[in-house]
Amino acid sequence: METVGVRQLKENLSRYLKRVRSGESIVVTDRKKEIAIIVPSGKEADEEKLLQLIQRGVAHWSGGKPKGLRSRVVSCGKSVSEAVLEDRR
Repeated sequence: METVGVRQLKENLSRYLKRVRSGESIVVTDRKKEIAIIVPSGKEADEEKLLQLIQRGVAHWSGGKPKGLRSRVVSCGKSVSEAVLEDRR
């Protein structure tokens, strides 16, 4: 999450709202104190709960991908988009 001061937010509101629309969350500060978090509308309730846990300091996220996940499955043959395009013909 990016942190932005009130003044900078006011001066560049459209730019920050565009980033929020794309799924990013933004922390708003006033004199280096967190006062709000702007999150995209319609986020899952679970995601909002996680954001609250992070804000309270109960949880921590460094912004990277989760560790311990299985590696990606490599497929051979056509990609999904190619198969869809072929099916549409």
